[in-house]
Amino acid sequence: MPRSSWKGYLKLSLVSCAVALYNASSASERVSFNNLNRKTGNRLKQNLVDSVTGEPVDTAERVKGYQVAKGQYVMVEDSEIEALKIESTRTIEIETFVPQAEVDQIYVDSPYYLAPDDKVAEEAFAVIREAMTKKKMVGIGRIVLARRERMLMLQPRDKGMLATTLRYPYEVRAGAEIFDEIGDTKLPAEMLDIAQEIINRMSGHFEPETFTDRYEEAVVAMLRAKQQGQTFTMAEPAAPANVVNIMDALKKSLEAAGGEGAVRRPRAPSKQTAEAPAAKAAARKPVAKKPAARKAARG
Repeated sequence: MPRSSWKGYLKLSLVSCAVALYNASSASERVSFNNLNRKTGNRLKQNLVDSVTGEPVDTAERVKGYQVAKGQYVMVEDSEIEALKIESTRTIEIETFVPQAEVDQIYVDSPYYLAPDDKVAEEAFAVIREAMTKKKMVGIGRIVLARRERMLMLQPRDKGMLATTLRYPYEVRAGAEIFDEIGDTKLPAEMLDIAQEIINRMSGHFEPETFTDRYEEAVVAMLRAKQQGQTFTMAEPAAPANVVNIMDALKKSLEAAGGEGAVRRPRAPSKQTAEAPAAKAAARKPVAKKPAARKAARG
């Protein structure tokens, strides 16, 4: 069983239960590097020094400080921060329920798993989880993580819940800052038809098990080569050429996706041709229809 990152209570009105929060993502398998002394090959240690005297400061003498004016700080002890316990330090109280479709993805931050912390809590936890499932709603609450209160979105997932921290509005930049500079472009219908057909032929299903980190694989290959005293080189990837004729590029893309070139827009049927099949169908007797009979290994 993984180690929980937080323990407390989940509360819905007067219903509460003991829960534990677990990290749903991990960076432990990523390749990481240490800083070394090039001459000795020894690992470097980082020392904190006094900005005025230049002398190293022992751990016992280090304290947090908040700058109130230039060069003036208010010292804050760890014990004083630990004493700041608000309700969300130990309790996730669901404040409201919203349709998940209304949650703007730009506010979504870090994922966690939420589960009952003991057998006694399972029934109350299941009531909250199943009620959200049937109503197709997600819960919004609060939690204190890493000495900071975060908004939390709760949604049913298997026998547990997915708890996702949400960004505050002040942490999100407005898209208008970037998008307002983009001009209004009127596109030819044929160009859009071809682009949509390319999307159709390249469409599939979301399969994260097929994702591979090609940069990480290249780093691992380089490290293995260096370990064996070999050199490792990679060809410089060619930069994409500037598109001069978008229509030509779209047609070539369509051919590469298995098409024949252009896509013809279907013509609207005339009134005469549209009524003919309907008249024939009405003349026919109704006939009963028959019922319509990975995980990528790291190298």
